[in-house]
Amino acid sequence: MQYVWEWRLYGEADRRLTDGSPLRIVHPGLPNRGSGPDFFNARVDIDGVEWAGCVELHVRASDWHRHGHDGDVAYDAVVLHVVGESDSFVCRTDGSRVPQLLLPFGEETAERFRALCEGCRPLRCASWIGGVPRLHLADWLQRAGMERLEAKGERLARCVEYTNGDWSQALFIVLARALGFGLNGEPFERLARALPLSVAARHGDSVFQLEALLLGHAGLLAQNMPGYGDEYYGALRDEYAFLAYKYGLSPLPAGVWRLSGVRPANMPYRKLALLARLLQGVTTLFSRIMDAEGDPARLLELFDVDFGGSYWERHLTFGVETGRSYRTALSGEMARVLLVNVAAPLYHAYGRYTGDFLMEERGWKLLRALPAERNSVMKMWAEVAGVQPADAFESQALLHVKREYCERSECLRCRVGHKLIRQTCPGAARVREGR
Repeated sequence: MQYVWEWRLYGEADRRLTDGSPLRIVHPGLPNRGSGPDFFNARVDIDGVEWAGCVELHVRASDWHRHGHDGDVAYDAVVLHVVGESDSFVCRTDGSRVPQLLLPFGEETAERFRALCEGCRPLRCASWIGGVPRLHLADWLQRAGMERLEAKGERLARCVEYTNGDWSQALFIVLARALGFGLNGEPFERLARALPLSVAARHGDSVFQLEALLLGHAGLLAQNMPGYGDEYYGALRDEYAFLAYKYGLSPLPAGVWRLSGVRPANMPYRKLALLARLLQGVTTLFSRIMDAEGDPARLLELFDVDFGGSYWERHLTFGVETGRSYRTALSGEMARVLLVNVAAPLYHAYGRYTGDFLMEERGWKLLRALPAERNSVMKMWAEVAGVQPADAFESQALLHVKREYCERSECLRCRVGHKLIRQTCPGAARVREGR
């Protein structure tokens, strides 16, 4: 009842009180999160006289007495009592009667409300979401997609603040975390924060030294690590020992990495070797991404790293040679994930930082130009709710809705949940949607 009242789902038609007096609801008031009446600063017109004060709601009017409001001066400011069942009249402490409005709600409204508030399914709205107009859903996905892009852009902006305005170092941090693909995202970020990019830039012409820097600083070349007896492992370890002495570096503890239970292809070794190649050259990765101007094909070329002829062509980890060639450092799908998580937020954040709207626009345009992601969350949306994202922007939006609304039980703050409740409320067709 509070939800229906707050969002004016009772409709805009003039009403009558239980005593027959005409009523016009000027403003329902603001929710009271503390003790006392449910809403304050409400305004109602009763028989041509406008009243300002509080509104109290009950399922049954007699609840006013059961809750002891008739003896509580905090409820003397109530100008309207809204009830689902008018089984009693109510009074203030001075004996004056409180105007009462009967506002019943249907069982379908209650059923949907309970399902959205208390359900245990992954998508509580799955049974009804098919009835939400496509235009309404598209509008919600547009909003949710921008919320997610802005959140990623703000995270990158915080990295820029941490690096005292160094966008290249901030990009290095964000890219490193993205290469962790969730499982090792945290240690990848710790590595990028601990290793000055200026040190790596001095060795941009040597992929071997870059590998030694990254793998050694990650703590993955310690004596007790897997592959200790491997020849290439030993060469990298010796090189890092020299570089660490030269620059005063201290490696991360190896225990921060998740190695057990991780598929060989997802082990951090090859990802760090890939990162070493992305740092190669005199032109920074930041400049290369900017020069690509949001073109998906040009951006994908940046992450198209070939391990052909290197140690990593036939190794997924140290010391274990594979039976076939693994020349491609990243699959096309994984490269597109980096565009979604790194390039698009970079354009958005840098455009906002510099006031360049066209640069900021490249972020969401890039997402619109990329195919929808394929993961367990998208599979769930398709199988449970029949919702298929059209592109990466919409798949990001669905991820955002799942994590920020569904998983947090914020269904009533979600535009879909609000729409589903609103559909069951008679007279609400002309009510402006507030969610």
